[in-house]
Amino acid sequence: MTLRAEASTEAAAPADGSRRRLAIGVGGATVLLAALDAYVVVGVLTDILDALHIATNRLERVTPVVTGFLLGYIAGMPLLGSLSDRLGRRAVLIGCLVGFAAGSALTAASSDSVWLLTAGRTVQGLAGGALLPVTLALAGDLWSERRRATVLGAVGAAQELGSVLGPLYGVAIAALLGSWRGIFWLNLPLAAVAIALVWFALPGHPRPEARRTDVVGGLLLAVALGAAVVALYNPDPEKAVLPPWGPWTLAGAAVAGALFVAWELRARTRLVDLRDARPRPFFAALAASFCAGAALMVTLVDVELVAQTLLGRGGVHSTLVLTRFLIALPIGAVLGGWLVARLGERWTAAAGLLLATGGYLLIAAWPADVLQRHYLTVLPRLDTDLALAGLGLGLAIAPLSSAVLRATPPAQHGVSSSAVVVARMMGMLIGVAALTAWGLHRFHELTARLNFPLVFGKPADEQKRLLDTYKAALQSALRTEYREIFLATAAICLLGAACALLLQSRSPRSDTATP
Repeated sequence: MTLRAEASTEAAAPADGSRRRLAIGVGGATVLLAALDAYVVVGVLTDILDALHIATNRLERVTPVVTGFLLGYIAGMPLLGSLSDRLGRRAVLIGCLVGFAAGSALTAASSDSVWLLTAGRTVQGLAGGALLPVTLALAGDLWSERRRATVLGAVGAAQELGSVLGPLYGVAIAALLGSWRGIFWLNLPLAAVAIALVWFALPGHPRPEARRTDVVGGLLLAVALGAAVVALYNPDPEKAVLPPWGPWTLAGAAVAGALFVAWELRARTRLVDLRDARPRPFFAALAASFCAGAALMVTLVDVELVAQTLLGRGGVHSTLVLTRFLIALPIGAVLGGWLVARLGERWTAAAGLLLATGGYLLIAAWPADVLQRHYLTVLPRLDTDLALAGLGLGLAIAPLSSAVLRATPPAQHGVSSSAVVVARMMGMLIGVAALTAWGLHRFHELTARLNFPLVFGKPADEQKRLLDTYKAALQSALRTEYREIFLATAAICLLGAACALLLQSRSPRSDTATP
């Protein structure tokens, strides 16, 4: 069976369907491994606080452990994705797995140092960030356009499955091995097995037409993205939207971004070379991915806060509320890949984001007794609304990745796949920072004249009435805050749907490849 020449598959690529499925299966397993570690600290964060001798009311001191992984994940992704276009998918995947194992070892051996722990997580993120775009590019190498979307949906589902299983996986492994550090020691044998599988399953040589890598452009973009992430980290958001270093760091990010654009306009070898690409679907897919990322992160943060503050759910129970959304996300990713082959990228992505818009409008209208409400007396309202939002965002994953791969030449598949993921994760960071800052502002505005009642010396029934009135006012302010946040999230999804309509609905040329 011959793979399509237009896909420009790497030399020595698997020629039969079973080897090809093995290759993408191994790539998907590496994506799942990195995705699990992206969310694994959520379930063991209190254990980490205890090990570092940090009080639970000083959570901001351990926040860099979470943001460090995300920073590395975003900053290194474009350059490493581009390197895979030149060096081959297998070489970059193996190198990233080695780096992932090294970062895991540093994390596990960090003792009580926050900064060593943060450094280890950053190295993990830097190495793990390339696994998804390189695997997406591998799907572009090995499958024709007609068949590719389903594979992209499966890879996207592996990424989203990590967000579902990550916190539970961390808690289970920590309990089994007796310490949260065991999670990261376990990564060493897992990475070794993954390296062996990648070596066996993937083609080992770069494509003969692979171009040089724009290292300078990759580093400038990494600096710009990293500075933006650091600028948006605010340990005390109640006082200001940005931290004290935020304006200066954002200015640095803008300068680095301007230097990146200037370099790309003059460089002979470009990180993202759009001369042979179709810019409209390329940038439309990035914009829609940015919007989907913003909605995703707002949901991860604010739904759990709603569960804790309005629904009275604490600890594990608040996380379980979020699982309705998280389970629907990978289901939507697989379904989206299946629908692209039938409806095209434009309509699948737009329909998914419109479905998410409707889901967030329903969430914004949640009544105080949402746990007791049902649709058609059978479907629980909270579960249904969260599932609709997750399903809608999941539907958009495969068509957006497919559209970017189809809009760029095969030699650009690695970096273009990186661009989709970077756009989504930048949306996650910027969206949650902006909407959370707005939510805090509105909450303080709504409660500015609300004072805690003085109940000393008053009859018991009067004390109860005053306290109940105060609590009801707080609950009302919180409902208003969350309603406005989710209304804004619905608007972001609607904007993403509008961007998705700029995609091409079907391939502009016939596909004669062997599937």
